[in-house]
Amino acid sequence: MNVSEGGVTIEVSETRDGASEGTGEGVFFNPTQELNRDLTVAVLDTWAEEQRDGPGTYLDAMCASGVRGVRAANAGWDVTCTDIDSDATELAARNLDRNDLAGETERTNVNAHLYEHHYDVVDLDPFGTVVPFLDAAFNGASELLCITATDTAPLCGAHFESGVRKYGVVPRNTEFHPEMGTRTLLSASVRTAARYDVAATPVFTHATSHYVRTYLALDSGASEANDRIDQLGYVDWCNHCYWRDHEHGLIADPVEECPHCGHATQTAGPLWLGPTHDQSFAAAVRENVTETMGEATKARRLCDRLEVERHDPTHYDQHELYGNWGESAIGMDDFLDALRDAGHPASRSHYGGTTFKTPASVGEIRDAVL
Repeated sequence: MNVSEGGVTIEVSETRDGASEGTGEGVFFNPTQELNRDLTVAVLDTWAEEQRDGPGTYLDAMCASGVRGVRAANAGWDVTCTDIDSDATELAARNLDRNDLAGETERTNVNAHLYEHHYDVVDLDPFGTVVPFLDAAFNGASELLCITATDTAPLCGAHFESGVRKYGVVPRNTEFHPEMGTRTLLSASVRTAARYDVAATPVFTHATSHYVRTYLALDSGASEANDRIDQLGYVDWCNHCYWRDHEHGLIADPVEECPHCGHATQTAGPLWLGPTHDQSFAAAVRENVTETMGEATKARRLCDRLEVERHDPTHYDQHELYGNWGESAIGMDDFLDALRDAGHPASRSHYGGTTFKTPASVGEIRDAVL
């Protein structure tokens, strides 16, 4: 069967459970990732406009059906699609030809490939953890590294030991778990880049559904890499009252007892505590979302949220707080107005419909809204 997406048509087949895959055995196509792919094209267009004089070279590192590479080629990028599976590269080549687009395809181990070839943009969307590919990717990418991580349980602390092993972070399963996963992924990425004197800076990041997607701008230099390491640190958290605090640095100094309720706390880290996105870049990405994109409405809404989202290292969930207090929640607009009227900056966050960011403590939030 053929699938149309973002102005291109690609060949896929349909499995028994309704999920779509490429015609080769094990060649995967995920229709639910269309929002991810729509935003990828919008980010690539924005990067071409703001950071360079037009599109450059782009690697779809684990191409499967080749849909990412095909859509990047359609946006004017010089595309290479690689995969360890020959069925995948053959399918990707057919899909490029089907759309009259130029592009290279190669069956190869992507890690070996990235130590021999360099691209302006490298896109990693593996099955499972991205960690085994990060070292090679920071060698092969010169400007922008795009990462999708679908192993959210280890990232968020739900599978604790796996998260520690894979990411070199102590993650905690908190009520702000999507952001825990985001900052765990960014921490591992920034630390890996720094080993090669590369400074990785997230310019656009979103945690959506079952995955985290981030775009890292890359700069060379030990001093710049040191600056990114300085933005790592630890978060202390109380699972009884939802108090939390953070401190920069690579040596943890845990708070043993919650200053708000007296219960024992947990410490997570080292996490990325810096901004997860650039607000002005998010606004520019929104302008590059086109009507040919199937998830244009969701993509623009997400960019709107990121444009105003504060950079505090964790978010709160209003419904979780009210449930913890044994109170009925008020409307989000009234809730945020009450916080601001009490002198606390606040914004919605993209992590959920009732999530928000503020530097106020949990006690200050309660005093402001009850």
